[in-house]
Amino acid sequence: MAPAHFTFTSAFTLGLMGLAFHRKHLLSALLCLEGMMLSLFIALALWALQLETTTLSATPMLLLTFSACEASAGLALLVATARTHGTDHLQNLNLLQC
Repeated sequence: MAPAHFTFTSAFTLGLMGLAFHRKHLLSALLCLEGMMLSLFIALALWALQLETTTLSATPMLLLTFSACEASAGLALLVATARTHGTDHLQNLNLLQC
């Protein structure tokens, strides 16, 4: 396994483990998701450079665009829950309640 492949795989795995095991605050969950998306972006960009094709060059930019949209939606949800509930603890949020 190449060192770059191992690095991005371990970065994605650490983000996934952080998302699975440390779900106390909404902000930490959003940061784990953002770390996972950035590791995928860098891995896809390096893969497109290794294959030297022009057809895969737009894929990392599309992923980065979706990542920015996900971050803005997550930040809006964080602000909305902090205003309504007064905290960003995930245990205090009841998603079924209006």
